[in-house]
Amino acid sequence: MCAAVLTLEAIAVGLSTPVMITISDVDLVPALVAGLGLALLCVLVAGMLRTERGYVVGHLAQVGAVALGFLAPLMFFVGAVFALLWATAYGLGRKIETERAAAFAEYDRRQES
Repeated sequence: MCAAVLTLEAIAVGLSTPVMITISDVDLVPALVAGLGLALLCVLVAGMLRTERGYVVGHLAQVGAVALGFLAPLMFFVGAVFALLWATAYGLGRKIETERAAAFAEYDRRQES
């Protein structure tokens, strides 16, 4: 679920680049670095989620998405929505993994008796 959130977030922050340039009057280079750089980071992190380090960088990407609001104020809202989606996906994923491990442990215990 976290990979899906990051993929959708990459699209949203990538599309924020033209908004920053045309509506918020951000210079071209900072808008490209912030918008497309964060979009690229989101795509890369989606592939890194097999390790705990990937989730840490994913948390940082959420901070970056909210911080884009300083360049385009609407991104405060969009970034907060994606941060909420990320937190929900992360929490549910951890809960599912815990329950799955408990179910496998119970299955193994029953097989041994």
